[in-house]
Amino acid sequence: MIFVLAAALIAGVCLWCVYSAHRLAREALTRHAVGSDGIIPGAASIELPVMDGQNAVLLLHGFGDTPQSLAYLARELHERGYAVAAPLLAGHGRTLHAFAASSAEQWLADARCALDALRAHYAHVGIVGLSMGGALATLLAADDRELPALVLLAPYLRAKPLVRALARIHRVAGVLAPYVSSGERARSILDPAERARALSYGAATPRLIAELVALAARARTALPRIMAPTLVVQSRDDNRLAPATAEHVLATLGAREKRLEWVRGAGHVLTVDYGYAQVSAMVGDWLDRFMHATPDDALSSQSDAQRS
Repeated sequence: MIFVLAAALIAGVCLWCVYSAHRLAREALTRHAVGSDGIIPGAASIELPVMDGQNAVLLLHGFGDTPQSLAYLARELHERGYAVAAPLLAGHGRTLHAFAASSAEQWLADARCALDALRAHYAHVGIVGLSMGGALATLLAADDRELPALVLLAPYLRAKPLVRALARIHRVAGVLAPYVSSGERARSILDPAERARALSYGAATPRLIAELVALAARARTALPRIMAPTLVVQSRDDNRLAPATAEHVLATLGAREKRLEWVRGAGHVLTVDYGYAQVSAMVGDWLDRFMHATPDDALSSQSDAQRS
């Protein structure tokens, strides 16, 4: 009798997981139907060129999200005279099935390709990464001694224990639950109007979670190799990252010129949440400081940092 009850319980859990997975997939399809080009309307790459300009910025979006989360920042930087490119990374902004088929290596390859494309037209290219985009930006910056400036916005470089646990059992979990909630979606953007406009899935696969966790770990090990002046910005109310994560990033960075700025009242996606204009201004001011600096200015800034 006990074995029968146990088997029934296990079967019930399995059925619930399958049902939940299909419900998540249906909700994602209903919430964000793709257009004729296979991309969710509003989720396409952002490209804001500047004729005869010298300075450009690569913006990298977060996990399961789209360049739409960087639109305000892109506009601010373009108004300051920067050419801006925010590519839609592999799998993102399309169907949930397309997202499930993507990988961290593809996301990183897309980021590298976009960086190379900007450098073919502009003399100086900075990088700004949000959340998972911060991990990608970290990896790009670690091997780039010519990078003039880097900004990491709520960089996803350490997952919470529960997320890491799911990543470790992703093969088994993927059989039981093909799709899982990405969790705390409502708290990632506290502004209800911006939350309603967001184009993120709110769901992922256990394998994708494992890809994200591995990417974060890989980026953490790359921090000491970063030499570019780096600004880190995180909200005190971030629901996905502990304050210790940002403090670790700052302490581990190899850059001589580095700063950690805190904001309040925003969730994880601080580029569209309450106070986004303040965040955009911080990013613009940091880029202005280093992207327009002459070699003598840069040396002077490094000397000041050493004295302090």
